[in-house]
Amino acid sequence: MSKHLIELNVNGTEYEVITEPRRTLVDVLRHDLRLTGTHVGCEHGVCGACTVLIDGTPARACLTFAVQVENADIRTVESLGIDGELNDLQQAFADNHGLQCGFCTPGFLMLAEGYLAENPDATKDEIREIVASNYCRCTGYQTIVEAIDSCAEQRRCAGCVK
Repeated sequence: MSKHLIELNVNGTEYEVITEPRRTLVDVLRHDLRLTGTHVGCEHGVCGACTVLIDGTPARACLTFAVQVENADIRTVESLGIDGELNDLQQAFADNHGLQCGFCTPGFLMLAEGYLAENPDATKDEIREIVASNYCRCTGYQTIVEAIDSCAEQRRCAGCVK
């Protein structure tokens, strides 16, 4: 199979990658770019462990061919923290015990990051509905919902006078 040189913009950095057209984005991220925060779960687009943002929209990296996202803005979980510090969403997950084993956490973080950017006034019911698209076998989802809701409220009140 022929290989193609593609340019990927991942977390604000431009990369040139030589890849076969059949390789998925998750494989290129993990194996070529060494961005291992994006996890491989079911490889069928069901579990959500591989969720990344493509042009701001949550997407399954296991169902996306790397050649499809050339020149798109791709964000992985590695984009959230700054200089080793947790961002507000990651901190909300820690504060609300929104993770246990942590395998699904990067996918939930990216799903929530994309969703809150588009829906800053999300209600708990809306958050429950959106997180149902990802699998977690440890938490029972309630603490994940609490974490996302807590972050959403903090973001809404960032400019509030107390």
